[in-house]
Amino acid sequence: MARKVLVLPGDYIGPEIMEEAVKVLRAVDRRFALGIELEHGLLGGAAIDACGVPLPDETLAQAREADAILLGAVGGPKWDGVERHLRPERGLLAIRSELQLFGNLRPAILYPQLADASSLKPELVAGLDLLIVRELTGGIYFGEPRGIRTLENGEREGYNTYKYSESEIRRIGHLAFSLARKRDRRVCSVDKSNVLEATVLWREVMEEVARDYPDVELSHIYVDNAAMQLVMRPKQFDVMVTGNMFGDILSDAAAMLTGSIGMLPSASLDKDGRGMYEPCHGSAPDIAGQGKANPLATILSVAMMLRYTLGSAEAADTIEQAVSDVLDQGLRTPDIHSEGTRLVGTAEMGDAVLAAVSE
Repeated sequence: MARKVLVLPGDYIGPEIMEEAVKVLRAVDRRFALGIELEHGLLGGAAIDACGVPLPDETLAQAREADAILLGAVGGPKWDGVERHLRPERGLLAIRSELQLFGNLRPAILYPQLADASSLKPELVAGLDLLIVRELTGGIYFGEPRGIRTLENGEREGYNTYKYSESEIRRIGHLAFSLARKRDRRVCSVDKSNVLEATVLWREVMEEVARDYPDVELSHIYVDNAAMQLVMRPKQFDVMVTGNMFGDILSDAAAMLTGSIGMLPSASLDKDGRGMYEPCHGSAPDIAGQGKANPLATILSVAMMLRYTLGSAEAADTIEQAVSDVLDQGLRTPDIHSEGTRLVGTAEMGDAVLAAVSE
């Protein structure tokens, strides 16, 4: 049976890294007879240029019909002047919300070949295998009311609403605990319950969810301490689960533990395991069109897609092993390049992974 994958290249380096990821996806499709059909669509700035909105109705319809979505990166200075509700990032938030992609999985895995590329000492990060589970469709990014208003004294005030319902917390908790069962059976819930009532409820519900998983250890940590611990003793964590804003910040911090955010894939899942897969990095307009972008996070996002949504663990393992083999060969894009390694561009790195998966 054919499985539809919607490809959304996005903006700036998005099309460059997507080209390499699609090459690898087509190769494993041939090798393992996966029956994948690719469609292409517009999201973000590219959609604004073509259709006037960051998430066209046609793209949303394609997304609803797809088994999985592969996204590049959206946004950039070209669209800084458009109205706020039409910014490229609004398209990304909207597709997550419309498809109820509530569970964001952001693994931070350090390939041993890149231990020297991390900003921390190799002994602190060697063997790092951390999974951050971020709630993606609630919290302060979606809470209402929000806006900018003028007070009676003429002063402007910006305001946002941080809120979570019990059901939103419960479902992300179940996802985190179920994933922990396949790992080291430890969940650390990140909140700010000493200050924020929304996270008082978060902690209470996480305790309730934990009762369904007696084989998984639950701990709690305040977000400020979590940030400190990530750069002090990152290997103490197995699965971290947290809300939208905290997860956004902590996962980017964790990215640098692995040597480069250009190495980190992600998955955004709905309740049935259908999902959107994308690199954790942004659109990098400063290097767009120069062949410098690291395609490995997008290629590894393909592996996550195969594992979590398309049910092809063998193909996923093949891609991940190919990435490791290429790093063994000493190939490095500028973000992970160091003395003694060979500097390559986006296409050459993609071709090397393609060759490895085709062997």
